[in-house]
Amino acid sequence: MKILDGKKTYLDIKEKIKNKLSNKNVSIGLSVLLVGDDPASEIYVNMKKNACRDVGINSEIVRLSSEVSESEVLEKIDSLNKDDKIHGILVQLPLPKHINEAKILQAVSHKKDVDGFHPYNVGDLVIGEDGFVPATPLGVIELLKAYDIEIKSKDVAIIGASNIVGKPLFSLFLNEGATVSICHKRTKDISHYTKYADIVCVGVGLPNLIKADMVKDGAIIIDIGINKVDKKIVGDVDFEGVSKKASYITPVPGGVGPMTIAMLLENTIKAFNLIEGELID
Repeated sequence: MKILDGKKTYLDIKEKIKNKLSNKNVSIGLSVLLVGDDPASEIYVNMKKNACRDVGINSEIVRLSSEVSESEVLEKIDSLNKDDKIHGILVQLPLPKHINEAKILQAVSHKKDVDGFHPYNVGDLVIGEDGFVPATPLGVIELLKAYDIEIKSKDVAIIGASNIVGKPLFSLFLNEGATVSICHKRTKDISHYTKYADIVCVGVGLPNLIKADMVKDGAIIIDIGINKVDKKIVGDVDFEGVSKKASYITPVPGGVGPMTIAMLLENTIKAFNLIEGELID
């Protein structure tokens, strides 16, 4: 069994980006919109800001109160869309319940949509065009490639059908030539799919959902879940049991999480290239 070390891969990617930008006289801007005072969201946006700082991307956190109106959030997004110094816009989720999440995400210019949630970018992903892809599923694919794991012709089982992870990950694997099954809360028997899969990806927020008897020997296990159990951060996979059968497995923490940040940096540079017409390769 080998560990798919997302933290090491993230640091490698970050160093490459830092070196690329150090040789370019450019100013790249990312704006992260944070509505409300959710502690977890505050941690996430600060991690993103720090990563941007480390590589030389200018980032700002735009904080709005939890009582802000939907129209005020839309006005702020409109101003960021028009701001020539801002190349990427990220809306930190979740949003307060009185705000329509879909309406907010669709208001972000598809050219600045570094989260890959705009319908234009979702459509590009589905048909295999080069749009923005959500950072977490993109991080999964890049982590596999970093370890030279062949994806083409593999049987893949994805547990979780969210718009943020499961659905885009399905399209990414399909575009890479894999055969993909996607399971969700109404799937009758998840193990029917996981037992025969070469690659199992899970991200539903249920600790120890995937156990050793649900995977085959030599399977590649990608744990996207993050849960707090007895003050300890764990994934959706019973790591101790499953790791004994897996050929590769991601740890939690230190697996997919850091790759999400890495792909956000990559997407921000991609947005800069798209808007400015300058190629940072």
